[in-house]
Amino acid sequence: MKKSMEKHLTLREKILEHIRDAIISGSLKAGSKVSEPELAERYGISRTPIREAFRQLEAEGYLTVIPRRGAVVSEFSQKDVEEFYAIKSIMEGYAARRACQKLSKKDLDRLEAINSKLAELAKQNDIKHFFKVHSDFHDLFIKAADNDKLRELIAGLVTKFQRLRLMSLSLPGRMTISVQEHEKIIEAFRNKDADTAEDLVRKNAEYGGQVLMGASIPNSIGSQMDV
Repeated sequence: MKKSMEKHLTLREKILEHIRDAIISGSLKAGSKVSEPELAERYGISRTPIREAFRQLEAEGYLTVIPRRGAVVSEFSQKDVEEFYAIKSIMEGYAARRACQKLSKKDLDRLEAINSKLAELAKQNDIKHFFKVHSDFHDLFIKAADNDKLRELIAGLVTKFQRLRLMSLSLPGRMTISVQEHEKIIEAFRNKDADTAEDLVRKNAEYGGQVLMGASIPNSIGSQMDV
């Protein structure tokens, strides 16, 4: 039973990774249908893990499940991008301000270690691991802000727009710039400079949206291809 469950989870992860990669790389264009029967045949599995994967991808902003039509790649307008990054910048900036007086030396050393890891991953151009570790950096100071409702709101927002965040970090040079931005944020935290910390975190988020809109990513996610 345990092995069956592990296999089920592994297959779901493979499907998740396959579809995310296809969308981010441009193999799947916004509005393209993602075929449930084709995936079931490709992986030799029932549709249950595929439907579970679709639900998770919908929560992350990759897919939209439409009744009687199935799953299609979600479309984001420039307005969606602007609104997401505007809200993200305000909430994370406020979290940084609150965290400034609460971060311990151990927390600050951990932020340094995380950013050093990010620098290595940026050199390797390893976007998948960079994205995960990058989230750890932000989660640490957001948690330190000690406001559970704020943390819940930020978590819900960034999960829903995970795709936009990954696409922004995937742009050429963006990972290296992110590491440099983090260095300034850590310095502000060490100096307990709440104004600077909030300003840097807000600008960091705003810049993520600006580069994404500058690349016209939301409206040009590759060529048509059903998966």
